[in-house]
Amino acid sequence: MRTIFFEEYETGVERLSAGRTVTETDIVMHAGQTGDFYPHHMDAEWCRTQEFGQRIAHGTLVFSIGIGMTAGEINPEAFSYGYDRLRFVKPVFIGDTIRAKATIKEKREHPKRSGYGFVVELVEVLNQLGETVLVCEHLLMVRKRPQ
Repeated sequence: MRTIFFEEYETGVERLSAGRTVTETDIVMHAGQTGDFYPHHMDAEWCRTQEFGQRIAHGTLVFSIGIGMTAGEINPEAFSYGYDRLRFVKPVFIGDTIRAKATIKEKREHPKRSGYGFVVELVEVLNQLGETVLVCEHLLMVRKRPQ
């Protein structure tokens, strides 16, 4: 655990996670947890007749794994405020290895809480070819250094 106050975040700083391979088990478990049994994820035979020719991972699964991979050292002064501009750019297939890159995009004042600011991280999930498969902005509400 390491304390990082709002003033200490620097735009442009990035971190890259290790890779993680998406498995059939991941997809089946996610379908069971969410109730999303769409054939795009579950029906290999049907998928062979479709554009991608194979099953694709749920976008929400890729988001969950990707965001989890951006989690680094715990900062007790920062809270996840939410996510903006989430896009599923390319499909992720069984056997693809993904990694996440988080870049501090901007800092801004909190409009109602003077003791906090917002730090916006650009999160990009990349496949093994370096292609962006998911992108979003993660908003952190971060406490300012006490006076």
